[in-house]
Amino acid sequence: MDGEKYQQIFSAALLAAFLGFLAQGCAHSKAQLRPNAATSQPQAVSANTPKPSEQVPQSSPETNTPVSQEVRLASAVVPEPAEEIQTPAEAGITTSQEQQHSLGLQDLLRISLERNPELRRAALQVEAAQGKAVQAGLYPNPTVSTEGTELGNRNGPGGFIVAPFVGQELVTGGKLRLGRSVAEREVNEASLALVSQRFTLYTSVRRGYFEVLAAQRRIEIFSELVGLATKATETTEILVKGRQVAPLDLIQMRVELNRFRAELEAAHRDRAAAWRRLAAAIGAPELPDTIVRGELDAAWPNYDFDLASRRLLDCHPDIRAAQIALNRVQIALDRARAERIPNVTVGAGYERDNVDDQDQWVFRVSMPIPVFNRNQGNVQAAGAEVGRAAANVVNVQNQLLSRLATAFGRYDAARERAETYRKSVLPDASEAYQLALAAYQGGQFEYLRVLQAQRAVAEANLEYIQALTDLWQAASYSGPKKLDHDFESNPW
Repeated sequence: MDGEKYQQIFSAALLAAFLGFLAQGCAHSKAQLRPNAATSQPQAVSANTPKPSEQVPQSSPETNTPVSQEVRLASAVVPEPAEEIQTPAEAGITTSQEQQHSLGLQDLLRISLERNPELRRAALQVEAAQGKAVQAGLYPNPTVSTEGTELGNRNGPGGFIVAPFVGQELVTGGKLRLGRSVAEREVNEASLALVSQRFTLYTSVRRGYFEVLAAQRRIEIFSELVGLATKATETTEILVKGRQVAPLDLIQMRVELNRFRAELEAAHRDRAAAWRRLAAAIGAPELPDTIVRGELDAAWPNYDFDLASRRLLDCHPDIRAAQIALNRVQIALDRARAERIPNVTVGAGYERDNVDDQDQWVFRVSMPIPVFNRNQGNVQAAGAEVGRAAANVVNVQNQLLSRLATAFGRYDAARERAETYRKSVLPDASEAYQLALAAYQGGQFEYLRVLQAQRAVAEANLEYIQALTDLWQAASYSGPKKLDHDFESNPW
């Protein structure tokens, strides 16, 4: 094959590969969580076949806990396992076998709901709080006692026998009702902590998913570049033997080939590390390394900061939990004040008088006199807790708004950078490569200029992928995902 014909083939092959990188589907679709398929070692994923549409509802690991209206409101904005969760358009799988050996974002979220130990721990904390709420409302048990006095009396050796004597403490001041209300708020707090833990889990899994997906894209790019550089090196060796190009061109080709091979090896190692981090975030570190399907270059969500911030302040479980905590300590303050009212203990029983040989009844009423201890210390402490909880509500709101602002800033910056690369940098790099290749074929440039243009295309693609990774990781911010109708394009 002569040099000119090879260069034409080489140019067409590299251009096709480059266009393939840019031709990823932009449509994103909805799908419910699906059962996890059998896993295997990573396999290649095609970006052309539509993703499957099977929808199988899944169950949640949490217990069914009756909670307050505040908890139900916060829970309403959390994607349930059986609820539709929009994701970036998942790359289709070319064969049923490959589809069987890959995982989408929804599969990973489902596995995390089933396997994550932090989620199970939070669910058990809800159950423990429920038990404490039941205990807090229980009335004190009655007491039964037997008493014998004057058992050695000479007039009646049997003395006085009280059997049985039944006593009961009467709780006053609504202490049981207030104590039960405090414990019920603790149940609500634990339930919202479970919701918040799910938010955190979803965020971690999403971030890890996009990290692995980006690593796979880098592997695809470097694999393509290694293949092209290998063919170019082999052809250049033939041309050097035919004295059609200088040996320097061959050395440059080998340098580029070895560099691409080193980058490919590093990309494989980065992906393996990213998968291990993802598996740990899911809560299943033993999960076999599996290819993930999806698209980075999908339809990007359209966010409005003011709307999102209002939604966050209304529905975020951390804010609702802080508000419930404030309500809990207010009730606890009332409970501490009610402690000033002493409980009354009453009792009655049967007494056998062996001295006078007669039967009789006895009763007893007792109560402490609140002279020294009026629970004043606990009242003071409970009042301080009310002030602290009120300040904590504002603090939580400020922290969440700060996190939201940071996520929005990162998202806007990454989106602007990705738009710039997609609209100008990548097309310009491609055009520069084509011009350099045409000039080389016309004898105007050395092949080093072509290599530089080829490297620029590769670097532009890698930087574009990094911008997309930053974009989607910022979009994975842990907060309410079910926003209003203006967010229909939001895949979260």
